[in-house]
Amino acid sequence: MTENLRPSGAHSTDQDPTSYPYASPSHPYDGAAHSGTAHDGTAYAGTAGGYPPPPPYAPTTRRKAKRPVALLAAVAIAAGVIGGGTATLVGQLNGQDSAATGSSGVVNGTTVSQSSKGTVAGVAEAVSPAIVEIGAASSAGRSTGSGVVITEDGEIVTNNHVISGAQQIQVTLSTGKTYTADVVGTDPDKDLALIKLRGASGLKTAALGDSSQVKVGDQVVAIGSPEGLTGTVTSGIVSALDRDVTVAKDDSGGSGQGQGGQGGGSGQWPFEFGGQQFNGDTGEQTTTYKALQTDASLNPGNSGGALINMDGEIIGINSAMYAPSSAAAGSGSSAGSVGLGFAIPVNTLKADLDTLRAGDGS
Repeated sequence: MTENLRPSGAHSTDQDPTSYPYASPSHPYDGAAHSGTAHDGTAYAGTAGGYPPPPPYAPTTRRKAKRPVALLAAVAIAAGVIGGGTATLVGQLNGQDSAATGSSGVVNGTTVSQSSKGTVAGVAEAVSPAIVEIGAASSAGRSTGSGVVITEDGEIVTNNHVISGAQQIQVTLSTGKTYTADVVGTDPDKDLALIKLRGASGLKTAALGDSSQVKVGDQVVAIGSPEGLTGTVTSGIVSALDRDVTVAKDDSGGSGQGQGGQGGGSGQWPFEFGGQQFNGDTGEQTTTYKALQTDASLNPGNSGGALINMDGEIIGINSAMYAPSSAAAGSGSSAGSVGLGFAIPVNTLKADLDTLRAGDGS
């Protein structure tokens, strides 16, 4: 009696060798039920009474070949979907970034590059070329202040007290190039003045911001020429808004003022704040304005320079700063900045520009 090698319950069609090539594609063969190998691992072929070996294209072989292909195809499709989604997202982000910065990579309305926005180094690099040193010579001597270039042909804004009474004005750019300047207009009531360089063109200009948007605690940068050190950069915050600051209208005020905030007496431009006088006597002819208060270090020579926000926009013109006098400090020279400085809001300047250009200041 021939031993039946077919396991109990095996599919009856296993005995029909013609069933392999004619199997329906919708019913793929199971590797155990339709292969040429028994469940116990015994090969059918070559065994007495065994079945013929499966054809070369047996379903088992075909299925094994198809699975990696199907898996790879699925992975490729998924990768394509993810990749396409990523590309779309990147494209959208790039589109938004381009809209915000413009094709030149410059923040709209400022002169600070997008990569440097919000840094002191970025602000200094962008705005320093528009800040100048002003040397004013008069019969009383020579003093130093600062100014801000606002037009390519050399219009420069500064404090009235920097150039008041000057017989000759010399301006030095950040590049070291010097120009002679003429007074266009002054407004002693606001301590503002406009001068114009002779024969200048193609100058780097500063962007004027909006001081009404300034908040206490905002970071700021101050650039000027304290003690004649051109292009000095300091930083701090806005300490207060709308401080009432009183200054002399010109250089003929009280003692120790020194035109331009430097030279003579304490070397500081005198001012009154909170009912007290600082840096000497303001004299009889004074004016009061609302100022931004900052703790950015300001020293003699910073007058007329720029107070700048972190987008590189001018928000104020530095005008008054306090340092203890030599007597109060108990030393032979005046002490440095103690973080009490004031700036004329840039909106005051913008409202006064037409008057200054017309030479009709008070």
